[in-house]
Amino acid sequence: YARACTDITFRFPFGTQELMGIAARGNYDLTQHSEGSGKTLDYFDDATKEKYIPHCIEPSLGVDRLILALICSAYAEDEIGGEKRNFLKFDPIVAPVKVSVLPLLKNKPELVSVARELYDKLKMRWNVSWDASGAIGRRYRRADEVGTPFCITIDFDTIEKNEGVTIRDRDTTEQIRLPLDEVIPYLEEK
Repeated sequence: YARACTDITFRFPFGTQELMGIAARGNYDLTQHSEGSGKTLDYFDDATKEKYIPHCIEPSLGVDRLILALICSAYAEDEIGGEKRNFLKFDPIVAPVKVSVLPLLKNKPELVSVARELYDKLKMRWNVSWDASGAIGRRYRRADEVGTPFCITIDFDTIEKNEGVTIRDRDTTEQIRLPLDEVIPYLEEK
């Protein structure tokens, strides 16, 4: 009952597998529904003045395989300062978490309050994570491993010198400083 079928395949690390199937089913399905229900499913084309039963194209896609393909495509390894780094290089538009907010020290209320305020603003637009435990380098690595494209660190220069925040890019590990009021416009461009 399918007039033609094709598969879309993906090269996974463990071999090539079907990702999606596409079947051209002709008018079989609608004909069967029409016969079973006793109701016509004909389409009338005003331009040609003809009646016909439309043909169906049936795509079949498993969400689990699609997500696995996405994760496999995003997996990356590199070396930073002599250390091997494994991370997920999701495009920011599909990253499950867009940014992680990191107050430099969790036991300094002045840092935490500024970080929490920024976190609350950002979470109104994107999925955002909060991480206040451990050394800042370890927090960067944790964010890299789950594919978070940007980390924002609130430090003493933020609150004492009004020098903004540090934004770290996951892919390049480069850091820039931006005033707090420029953070959202910067991330919107990414």
